[in-house]
Amino acid sequence: MILELAEIDKDARVHDARHIAATLLLEQGVDIRVVQAVLGHSQLTTTKRYTHIMETLASEAAARMGRALWDS
Repeated sequence: MILELAEIDKDARVHDARHIAATLLLEQGVDIRVVQAVLGHSQLTTTKRYTHIMETLASEAAARMGRALWDS
């Protein structure tokens, strides 16, 4: 099995990779509607369930808002 060759003890599923891909795309600044198209979801709510907002993404959003409000 591929996981054994990679010396990964944990079980992983293809489905898990979809969640990781969605999250990584968002972290790279890809619009969620593009992520929706990549994953082939017809509903944005489905895509939102696949994405996991990381602390770095939330921090960057807060920093952007601060710059928009306070930097001229």
